[in-house]
This record gives sequence, C-alpha cells and structure tokens, in this order.
Amino acid sequence: MSGERFTIDTNVLIYGFNNQSGNRRDCAKEIIRLAIEANCCLTLQALSEFYFATTRKGMMPRSVAASQVDDWLDMFPTVTANAAAIRVAIADATIGRASYWDALLVATAAEAGCTAILTEDMAGGTCLGPVRIINPFTFRGGMSEEAKQLLALE
Repeated sequence: MSGERFTIDTNVLIYGFNNQSGNRRDCAKEIIRLAIEANCCLTLQALSEFYFATTRKGMMPRSVAASQVDDWLDMFPTVTANAAAIRVAIADATIGRASYWDALLVATAAEAGCTAILTEDMAGGTCLGPVRIINPFTFRGGMSEEAKQLLALE
C-alpha cells in the first residue's frame, strides 16, 4: 500500500451494485476494485449504511448484502467513530457545514488519517476539515480525473 489514505462513501459502494446506475455502476466497481490495492479504509458507518440501504430498497436480499459487507470487512482495514469524531461532527452539523451523518463520516475518516473521501453526496472540490471531498464521477458517469489520481491511475 502506498499513496494518500482515503475512504469511500456509501453512495459509491451502492452504485457498484445498482443495476439502474449505468456507467456509474461500472465506474464504482472499478473504484472498489482498485481501492483494495490502494491505501483505502472503509468506515463501519459506510458499511452499515450500505447494508441498510440496499436491503431497505430491495436492491439485494439481506443475505447477499451481509455477505458483501463481510467480504469488505476482510478486504479493507476499517475504522469507527470515536468520541472526538462525534464532537467534530456535531460541531460541523451545528454550524451547517454538513449534515450530521456526512460530518461524522468525514470526521471518522480524518481521525483514521484519511485526507480524501470519494463521495457524490457532498460538494466535490471542497474540504471539510482536513479531508478533501472528491466526486469520483464525471458528468457521464466515468471516473473523474481526481479519482484517477487518487487511485494512482495517472
């Protein structure tokens, strides 16, 4: 493993399994595949949200979603929120910098040494604390240049 440490948000994980997401599905699958060999960790929050969202929306049976989360738990180092991350998230949410759940994801990633997060849910190109927000997709659903750089494709 080398390079900048980063994490992947739930929405990117979900795109990898959403048959209705077209090019974004293929791109998300490639991002996840490349991230396994990169300096990527996943938050337990993102994995939990993946299980909840995919089963609630009927995208996959519970057993399949559980198996996928279990696979990722084996493939990626994982991190969880601590008290400091919760305090930062509450402060950011209170002043309107982000929703609480987005702020918690970013604060947890920051505590784990991540300097970037791949997500479509927050404003790409901005920073929340020490973490850069990178939209991994182009307008047409391909991989963005910034995501390619992060994944060492360029």
